[in-house]
Amino acid sequence: MNFIPAPASLSRRTFLRGIGVALTLPMLEAMRPAFTRGANAEAPRRLVTIQTNQGIMPHLFFPKGEGRGYELSPYLKMLEPLRENFTVFSGLSHPGVDGGHANELCFLTGAPHPAGAGFRNSISVDQFAAERVGNDTRFQSLVLAASNAGDRSMSFNRAGILIPPETSAAKLYRTLFIQGTEKEIASRISDLRSGRSLLDSVRERAKRLENSVSATDRSRLDQYFTSIRELEQQLVQTESWETKPKPKVAMAEPKENKEPAQLITRLRTTYDLIKLALETDSTRIVSLFIQPLGVLNEIAGVQHETHSLTHHGNRPEMIEELRKIEEAQFQAFRDFLTSLSGAADTGSPLLDRTAVLYGTCMGNANGHSNQNWPMLLAGGGFKHGQHLAFNTERNEPISKLFVSLLERLGIEADQFSSGKGTIRGLEMA
Repeated sequence: MNFIPAPASLSRRTFLRGIGVALTLPMLEAMRPAFTRGANAEAPRRLVTIQTNQGIMPHLFFPKGEGRGYELSPYLKMLEPLRENFTVFSGLSHPGVDGGHANELCFLTGAPHPAGAGFRNSISVDQFAAERVGNDTRFQSLVLAASNAGDRSMSFNRAGILIPPETSAAKLYRTLFIQGTEKEIASRISDLRSGRSLLDSVRERAKRLENSVSATDRSRLDQYFTSIRELEQQLVQTESWETKPKPKVAMAEPKENKEPAQLITRLRTTYDLIKLALETDSTRIVSLFIQPLGVLNEIAGVQHETHSLTHHGNRPEMIEELRKIEEAQFQAFRDFLTSLSGAADTGSPLLDRTAVLYGTCMGNANGHSNQNWPMLLAGGGFKHGQHLAFNTERNEPISKLFVSLLERLGIEADQFSSGKGTIRGLEMA
């Protein structure tokens, strides 16, 4: 955000620094312990959203035929044992989301024209859901990334501000499952209360700007005030969980892994932790942003940087190398779904209660196409085993699928972003 210079009593730099510190508090320090359900309580429904931001080669993803009798594509054959547990979509995109790689910002929001100079994002569907179903768990949501190039995510709060992700599996494990000493707990509570005091101070100082800025900047300030109110609510909730015990799990704490080439190894560990977070009801909403850049030479046969491979120009040797990278991601995804299918949740597989959306932000990364995004939905209590094929030129809004997901979570929402009503053909089981 660009603010005009503030009065001398509150410089622009000081104001933005204060806001920035406040905005990072919940994700870095304020993750909450697991919610314990009553023995006879109905198992909750959950949502996991996953974006791989370098694309998926469409000729290897989209199947032939439609309905239940479709022919599995090469990538979907890797998921064949789970065929009755997922639906594949074609002919979906976000109307007006026309920014190529910049579309990654809008994967869960649908906000138009992300490459435009005046772009402003909106709330992502995971955070919309977290506002409504996240208050019973330690975390309203988990915002995660498996990346070797920065701390980007696809989750945005109600003010359209990016929520920074957790990229370290080791830190995530400690946050989820390591209780800490009494002294450490007391220190965190003190930090939370200090954070609330800081927010009070920032709000009061920002209020002084309202009478000295333009109407446009007052609107921008309102976005920050909305963020502050959200953070205050999160900090209060976080403090109430700090003294409650965290769940015990059999998995050992993973070692810190910052090796850029080992993205798939880190991705698999992150999937393991997502499964444990869902099993222990530490959260019910998870977003995972996958950014496979660099030379992933942990994969046999990969020698070139991923992004350059996506611009393969139909050269067979580059396509084959990129295929190895995408197959490694699908293998990890398949194993994640299999683990959810094998985990019991109040008498039924965890996958049946967990909707898992997997896709990418372009139709074809080779040409930065904005149409026909590869999308797949697994689990969640829907009738699966089908290919829902929509018009590949006049696409259906992905946000209609979001409305279906929200409805399955028990959230009343007739519209989300550009999607009015649910996606045609996807029915609840």
